Amino acid sequence: MTSEQAQQAPGHNKTFEIVVNTRKVEVTESRLSYEQVSKIAYPSDPQDGSIIYSVSYSNEHGHDGQLVAGQDVKIKDGMVFVVVKSGRS
Repeated sequence: MTSEQAQQAPGHNKTFEIVVNTRKVEVTESRLSYEQVSKIAYPSDPQDGSIIYSVSYSNEHGHDGQLVAGQDVKIKDGMVFVVVKSGRS
């Protein structure tokens, strides 16, 4: 498949509407990592590991869960993420 065909193929370039900390967000990625969700929730925070996040999600189309550093989750429309930050102890 050429790159032009891939760009026109159904399901490609889809946007997903999710909610992160009560804020609606549109994303184009079909999977989001712990780090990406944390960055969406707190875009101005340093990404140097000084802040630890608790990331949980609910999915009306599947199971609920939590993400930890290094994990990702398949995105579905309507997923809700709650991200809480805390300092390292």
